[in-house]
Amino acid sequence: MMSNYVNVAALAAIPVGGSKLVEVNRVRIALFNLDGEIYAIEDTCTHDGGPLVEGTIVNGCQVQCPRHGARFDIRTGAALSFPAFEPTNTYAVQVKDGEVWIEPPH
Repeated sequence: MMSNYVNVAALAAIPVGGSKLVEVNRVRIALFNLDGEIYAIEDTCTHDGGPLVEGTIVNGCQVQCPRHGARFDIRTGAALSFPAFEPTNTYAVQVKDGEVWIEPPH
């Protein structure tokens, strides 16, 4: 099943409550560690392109864009507050042997 996944980071590089920026196929992807679960979303606020990896994690599973405060669900990519209303892309994640693998963007 992991044949099309790419290794993007060591699990240890993403502390609980933390984030890490990676790039796959020229797409910036923010990895988030929520209570030991790793999630991957496109590192782009759909309002004005702000870097979500630099945002604050709020309410346990949301990231707030550092530019204008739009919030996204880290688990689903859904836009939760204005000024953003379009979701950001999410990518499937697998963790194996201490390494984080994601399904690459097309």
